[in-house]
Amino acid sequence: MADESKESILIKVLGDYPLIRVLNFLVMFREFDYSLSDIAEESDVAWSTLHQLWPRLEQLGLVILTREVGNAKMYKLNTQNPLTQDLIRFTDSLVWNYTHKNILHEKVVMV
Repeated sequence: MADESKESILIKVLGDYPLIRVLNFLVMFREFDYSLSDIAEESDVAWSTLHQLWPRLEQLGLVILTREVGNAKMYKLNTQNPLTQDLIRFTDSLVWNYTHKNILHEKVVMV
């Protein structure tokens, strides 16, 4: 398990589960595309687990195939999907509220 102080707010709120870790990674780095191997490694999810989760993410339209590089298929978060847009807003809201409450408030108190 990751160092709790460095754990993302999305994982803190929703729990440390493989699907949440994958979604967290994809939301954080939504501008870029990645191979499934990279996604598994960067989100600290076993390849076999990601392989079980991935078809559902594709079915829901949360991820899209962007290109092929050699034998590797590259994917990214589908930011055009309304469900994905809600997920991004939710995540951004969590980050904003956490930052405002815990970090900005600390600076005001310290002054």
